[in-house]
Amino acid sequence: MTDFTGKHGLIVGVANKRSLAWAIAQATARRGARLAITYQGRFEEHVKELSDGLTPAPLVLPCDVSSDDDIASVFATLEREFGGLDFVVHGAAFASRDDLSGPFANTSREGFRLALDISAYSLIALARGAGPLMARRGGGSIVTLTYLGSERVFPNYKVMGVAKAALEASVRYLAADMGPANVRVNAVSAGPVKTLAAAGISGFSSNLHVYPDRAPLRRNVDAAEVADAAAFLLSDAARGITGEVLMVDAGFHVTGM
Repeated sequence: MTDFTGKHGLIVGVANKRSLAWAIAQATARRGARLAITYQGRFEEHVKELSDGLTPAPLVLPCDVSSDDDIASVFATLEREFGGLDFVVHGAAFASRDDLSGPFANTSREGFRLALDISAYSLIALARGAGPLMARRGGGSIVTLTYLGSERVFPNYKVMGVAKAALEASVRYLAADMGPANVRVNAVSAGPVKTLAAAGISGFSSNLHVYPDRAPLRRNVDAAEVADAAAFLLSDAARGITGEVLMVDAGFHVTGM
């Protein structure tokens, strides 16, 4: 049920080999998926180098998720090359370093707009573009990546926590909107993993020390565990699941202290 042979997917948000989106790309390609992987600007070299190691060879396309023209170009290419689309992985997120370092009340208007645009609205834009291509396949699955900072206050997560809250609300509304077309929309909320995005949050490494002490499994999770959970949600095995946030954090979210 988690076989992706004959399926086509779009992976958005790969920056380097530590990206959770890259781990998901590997997990789905290993199960037989043909992929398109996008890169943003400065990550072109990293993404192309990584993609060389995948079989079958993926499409590698530029995409700034804050640009409607870029997104339209990606889906036009997918329509031409794939014909239809079975799944999308949304791993794009960004907030200005200035808006993650000072008091949350000092978040700039432009910084707030930028964080919400790239981290949350981009999911809506990608879902809208994917819808017609998924309809050709009789439906599809969309998975995005979130974090517990959407519900609870974590040091220095600030405007990104607000953006993730908006992202999770968008998952629910998109699930309701696209469900009649048999398109499922879910999120994976991962525990702390060392990624490029995490490195931009001051003091993030302290979370890596807290989880092994407090999580029920007494350890952190790794990128492969997150990727396998995402692959499940993308697969036919999860065909009855939509609008959900699947926690992959060694159980940390159930603890009170």
